[in-house]
Amino acid sequence: MSDLIRIFGERGDLAHLALLLWAVAASGALTLCLRELSAASRRFDDFVRELARFNRRAHRRAKPRH
Repeated sequence: MSDLIRIFGERGDLAHLALLLWAVAASGALTLCLRELSAASRRFDDFVRELARFNRRAHRRAKPRH
């Protein structure tokens, strides 16, 4: 890694190296955020399904039997 930095430094491309590192870090952060958002969406969907199941059961029990 230090050789890569030295090569970029000798050519005066430190700005490009900094931009590359920023882009990699931003892409990684975006990937992590999207993964967490996807997991939260699945958990919320599971919660809503369980709530609907609970309400169906409660509604069946509340009906008067003739």
